[in-house]
Amino acid sequence: MRNLRVLALMHDYMVPPAETAGHDLATVQWKTEYDVLSTLADLGHEVQQLGVKDELSGIRQAITDGNPHIAFNLLEAFHEVGSFDQNLVAYLELLRMPYTGCNPRGLLLSRDKALSKKLLAYHRISIPDFAVCRTGRAVKRPKRMGFPLIVKSLTQDASMGISQASVVRDDAKLAERVRFIHKSIGTDAIIEQFVEGRELYVGVLGNHRLKCFPIWELKFTKMPDDVHRIATERVKWSHKYQRKHGIKAGAAKGISAELTTRIYRVCRRVYRTLELSGYARIDIRLAEDGRFYVLEANPNPQIAFGEDFAESAENAGLSYEKLLQRILNVGLHWRPEHKG
Repeated sequence: MRNLRVLALMHDYMVPPAETAGHDLATVQWKTEYDVLSTLADLGHEVQQLGVKDELSGIRQAITDGNPHIAFNLLEAFHEVGSFDQNLVAYLELLRMPYTGCNPRGLLLSRDKALSKKLLAYHRISIPDFAVCRTGRAVKRPKRMGFPLIVKSLTQDASMGISQASVVRDDAKLAERVRFIHKSIGTDAIIEQFVEGRELYVGVLGNHRLKCFPIWELKFTKMPDDVHRIATERVKWSHKYQRKHGIKAGAAKGISAELTTRIYRVCRRVYRTLELSGYARIDIRLAEDGRFYVLEANPNPQIAFGEDFAESAENAGLSYEKLLQRILNVGLHWRPEHKG
């Protein structure tokens, strides 16, 4: 392994402080950035960190001054707009700078949940039935769709806007929840057929030769019976809520080798259909009848130490250090000019 010059790109408000004493490194908001920076340094790489706000000139200057071998991309938005993330990566490609994570086309195709579902459905990949409710238009439920339904933001990720109230069982609640997404989140809404069952995640790493990590499951060990087992904002981000309801992620149990093989095959098809690269997490609902449905693909998922992606990789024999090194290697081998 050769030592690399790595330019680590992150949001300006997520740059770890020079002195971390007194901080709980397990819960700080810049945990991912700290984990990545410190681990890359421990591996012997020369790491330069750059906090990015709303200017591209700093990125170009850092590349000119530091001559990095690769940019480690930890940015999720630009100007605080999530859908602009693809433009940042496109800018790196214009500068001929190798980078980690997903390419612009994959980011574009996967961010719009309706667009990605149309592509997956065209390729006969099982998805929940869905419809889009545009901002400023009346909410009309297609007759083919019965209740229960779940209402989400069309383009936001990280479970933004999802709560127990997102699962609706009548038209009045449906209209109310769609209006909430329009007004509070500020995006169009997507309504999906709600699939009762298990919440599964599959990490995928690679560009062309893909590695699927062990199937991971979001487990609800202390949830009341009348509460839906879904990844709400509180489930995802509130440590207090997680402890109270025994919510934790771990290796999925009781899934046969035959079903595992089918899930992996579908996840690879999803990855290739949406033209993803680098690394991603595929979200799945496994219904009580044994059928499974792809909910969405998440390029550049959370890669903090101890999070789902890193834990499932370690379960497959990849330590956190080896995982980050593999992500670097995959980024160095991506050739955007071959996708033109």
